[in-house]
Amino acid sequence: MGASQSKHRITVQDKAILDMKVQRDKLKQYQKRVQVVLDREDALARELLKKGDKRRALLALRRRKYQEQMIATTDSQLLNLQQLVETIEFSLVQKDVLFGLEQGNQVLTKLNQEMRIEDVERLADDTAEAIAYQNKISELLKTQMSAEDEEAVLMELDELERQESDRLQINMPQVPDHPLPVQHPVEAGAQQDDEEKEDELSLNKQPMLA
Repeated sequence: MGASQSKHRITVQDKAILDMKVQRDKLKQYQKRVQVVLDREDALARELLKKGDKRRALLALRRRKYQEQMIATTDSQLLNLQQLVETIEFSLVQKDVLFGLEQGNQVLTKLNQEMRIEDVERLADDTAEAIAYQNKISELLKTQMSAEDEEAVLMELDELERQESDRLQINMPQVPDHPLPVQHPVEAGAQQDDEEKEDELSLNKQPMLA
């Protein structure tokens, strides 16, 4: 009986595999949910550019980039952990795996907090509370994004500005591609003759005195 219990005992490696599977399932769920937020941030950036609010448009794109990087990093970490867990020498990497799983849970918790669509809408609000939130997010992203991420965001902003400029040009009235007819000024003499004729006709129409 003791041997049977030992045979079915859940090892640390078994638990790590189970925890990792739970994290990967959560990440897949979060990826679907957060896509709604990412799409709204992209649309909001375009709306703000149309209004000429480049600063807030850039903030929306930065937040979007940060969330995309968070998902990509978590997915990569879980893949690396899976490779470590499946190694024969699990006992040598056990500490790293457990630490990685703990970090994964923390990131998933943060990612879950990034899924509120109302937080996206606050990026465009002008209330004092919303502006304080925008400043807080802006400062946070400065410490979380790399120089490469920032460069990618600026390139994306330039592309959106180019698309908006193209859209405005398409909607502008088309300039005729043929020359307009030239209006020749009436000569002074001819104009004077016309005026005299009009005066003469006016006098002829007046009733004759008896």
